[in-house]
Amino acid sequence: MKFSFRNHPVVALLSNLLLVYVLFTLCRLVFLAVNWPMYADTMTWSHAVSLFVAGLKFDTTAILYTNALVILLMLLPLHWKECRGYYRVVRWVFVVCNTVALWANLMDCVYFAYTGKRTTTTVFAEFSHEGTGGMMKIMGEQFLDNWYLVVLGLLLSWLLWRLFLPRNFKPKTSSFNLPRYYVQMGCALLLAVPLTVAGMRGGFTMAVRPITISNANQYVDRPAETGIVLNTPFSIYRTLSKQPMMVPRYMSDAEAVALYSPLHVPSDSVAFQPKNVVVLILESFGKQHFGYYNRTLRGGSYKGFTPFLDSLITHGAMTWQYSYANGRKSIEGMPSVLSSLPNYVEPLFLTPASLNHLSGLARELGEEKDYTTAFFHGAQNGSMGFQAFARATGFQRYYGRTEYNEDPRFHGDDDFDGTWAIFDEEFLQYYALQMSQMQQPFMTAVFTASSHPPFAMPDRYKGRFPKGERPLQESIGYTDNALRLFFHTASRQPWYRNTLFVITADHSSTTIDPCYTTTLGNHTVPIILYAPGDSLLHGYDTERVVEQIDIMPTVLSYLHYDRPYIAFGKDMLHTPPAETHALHWVTEFSGYQFVKGRYAIDFDGQTVTAAYRYRTDSTLSRNVLGEMPADTLRQMTRQMQSIVQQYMHRMTTDSLVVYHRR
Repeated sequence: MKFSFRNHPVVALLSNLLLVYVLFTLCRLVFLAVNWPMYADTMTWSHAVSLFVAGLKFDTTAILYTNALVILLMLLPLHWKECRGYYRVVRWVFVVCNTVALWANLMDCVYFAYTGKRTTTTVFAEFSHEGTGGMMKIMGEQFLDNWYLVVLGLLLSWLLWRLFLPRNFKPKTSSFNLPRYYVQMGCALLLAVPLTVAGMRGGFTMAVRPITISNANQYVDRPAETGIVLNTPFSIYRTLSKQPMMVPRYMSDAEAVALYSPLHVPSDSVAFQPKNVVVLILESFGKQHFGYYNRTLRGGSYKGFTPFLDSLITHGAMTWQYSYANGRKSIEGMPSVLSSLPNYVEPLFLTPASLNHLSGLARELGEEKDYTTAFFHGAQNGSMGFQAFARATGFQRYYGRTEYNEDPRFHGDDDFDGTWAIFDEEFLQYYALQMSQMQQPFMTAVFTASSHPPFAMPDRYKGRFPKGERPLQESIGYTDNALRLFFHTASRQPWYRNTLFVITADHSSTTIDPCYTTTLGNHTVPIILYAPGDSLLHGYDTERVVEQIDIMPTVLSYLHYDRPYIAFGKDMLHTPPAETHALHWVTEFSGYQFVKGRYAIDFDGQTVTAAYRYRTDSTLSRNVLGEMPADTLRQMTRQMQSIVQQYMHRMTTDSLVVYHRR
């Protein structure tokens, strides 16, 4: 027995997958044709080709998920002669699975015009009250109205059946090396497993998270174009484990807006000040590791692991005692810091809302005030989804490991830590020098990496910094020194004295002292503002409660920005202390924690379950809900509910920007 070349199981499998790729691309072409009026004004041939090429990455993930069982069945080392009917079964599995995927793509050709997004699992919640009869009626009407897509769908299903390989199920009898066949198929199966997993994730390296819906933003000029890059099966697969974002109805819309509004309408009559804005987001730099914030806790002689930042705060910066992150992951920190979008329930990166029209410091300053904008991250380009989010929020340029390696002033991958990214010292020097080549004013942000596991640092620095009680703390010391060198270089640049620096962490990190192990302590991060030469921006605020989402409105207020914008934060410098607050989602009890005034309250979505006097009870050891003044409890609860309700409403209705663009 022997195989013809095209009927060899490995060749046949590759041919079948190639067929699916072609049909997915055909569906994308049909999608563009049906929705052409949405794209006609701005679409060029070259841009359309780039979107189709980008779509192949998302097609790969969807096709491999759809055909995982087919891949396994076709590569099992089974004796061909004993399995004449086996491939008939595999053929049916292949046709049925891929028919569902292709028909889902064709359905979205029509449905996209109503939603502006590829269909996700939220569609099941949206139509859950229609009932079987209602759904059949809707589907019947759509089938009649779009009969040409039905005909095309039937044609695609027929092509799947007709072109499936192997076609000849009757083996040719001749000399057949059975052991060699088993070795070949076993090796093919072992090779297919890592390749399939990598294809499903969207890459081989662990530095790149599995691609999600939000990664489509990396390739588009406007949110509507994500419909071309994405495909419907991918969007459904990536949201299967996600709960749909539901809008709670705690109160009427009018009452919610009266209690709290994310719409900022500046009334400042002072002329806009076009200062540069530089945002440094430090990986895992929780307050736990600073000497400045912990001398009361650990004694006045406590040095911590951040001597440079401690000195900066002491001699010329503004910071806050009660400052909090809005999430616990890096992908939650970037939207909070740069776009004033908090993390409630699910990270924005992982939800369909990541395809909304989004704003942020880069878009407000870049589009409205002609700033040059750029985002820097020393990891592999595309890592963590940062490049996609940066583009979606208006950053004009992105500098990652690729751009660093192309710069002849530096040593390329000789400065790579071997696992994660370019070492912080070298990349921060690159950051400082790149800004000197930009036209002012500019708004830039950098995300550091060395204080991320495995906490690597250059050999020349090993043993130089205190090791502390956790492995992280030595790398915190290294990055603090890298920041010292960055500011030394920056201070010699012509743009330095016309710049506002914002320093914060993406999230907190390993905890040691009991006050940092609580649900509130787990969110404590530094927020530091530094403007060389501005003596008014200095001090340690021990009254206001601030959070990462306050950074954007604070920066815009500092610059006297005069356009309306959406931001869920507040001005940290001018908002009266009694009106400041912080709200974050706590995964430990799947609820919200709201901090305002003297109290922190826990809310499970329906009921306040606990209250603490966090300023005097740093370990949250005593629940004082029964002792809390009723008026204070009610006011805090209603304001918190207003924030959550408006956030969910704006997320689900794509209402996160003010349409005042030129």
